[in-house]
Amino acid sequence: MWYCLANNQENGPFSLDEAARFVQEHPDCMVWQEGMPEWIPANKFSILADRSGMMPKSDFYFNSGLDFKIRGDDMQYVEVTLAPGESVIAEPGAMIYKELPVEMEALLGTGRKQGVFGKIFGAGKRVLSGESAFLSSFVNTFDQPAKVALSAPYPGKIIPVSLSGFGGEIICQKDSFLCAQSDIDIGIYFQKKIMTALFGGAGFIMQRLSGDGVVFIHAGGTISEIDLKEDEFIQVDIGCLVAFEPSVHFEVTGTGSLKAQLFGGSGLFFADMRGPGKVWIQSLPFSRLAQRFADQIHPRKK
Repeated sequence: MWYCLANNQENGPFSLDEAARFVQEHPDCMVWQEGMPEWIPANKFSILADRSGMMPKSDFYFNSGLDFKIRGDDMQYVEVTLAPGESVIAEPGAMIYKELPVEMEALLGTGRKQGVFGKIFGAGKRVLSGESAFLSSFVNTFDQPAKVALSAPYPGKIIPVSLSGFGGEIICQKDSFLCAQSDIDIGIYFQKKIMTALFGGAGFIMQRLSGDGVVFIHAGGTISEIDLKEDEFIQVDIGCLVAFEPSVHFEVTGTGSLKAQLFGGSGLFFADMRGPGKVWIQSLPFSRLAQRFADQIHPRKK
């Protein structure tokens, strides 16, 4: 959705067609879209300019889809080609490179168009889930497509998830969100049961990603997608759980006997996942990798 500023008055939200018609009537207006750091002159965007009396039909005209490529094998990154005016949000420090027309801005909270209190509340939710209070925004301010590349801070795989195909929402561990289209909302998800709250390991508060766009999830090792049918059940090591649909029932249980808990090597608790819905798991959570490095540096006494 687009917003237009003319004569010190904000107008919108508009669809792309509506915004283009508004720009025809107010060629000197400013425009803003979720994820943009500030208002930008409308004449910078060829998709909004209508000098011929018709909506432009060029490669710059785009819909809600996102032009991207995932590059690499075990150390992947995502390369996004932004159409004019298009933007993405990402975790701070995720950028590898960007082309000159792409402007970067630090956004407080979830990056959505909000007032001061809304931004503070959004920042509080992110801090509560264990993330930074800020997000990075990347917006293409030129009238040509431009690229930005983003990666996670440790080796692993990246998978794109179109939220519209999952009812507009998924739940994920903190640290698994990498980047997304700018109209995605990053909220928090509270576990309802006290057992999960106290001993979840994956975190009492997880992230809720909602919207209609594409999000990119990162995890260590290999990411696998498991499609659970109605009442189908699996147990997952807490650290290996990446994300799941809200329709999946999630509960934390003990790993079994005291002997299994102490010497089984999988921690004290499992995540019980019951369908229907999809579950994403990772083969090498960062916590497990970090523990292995720590054991090599400071070997445990036997």
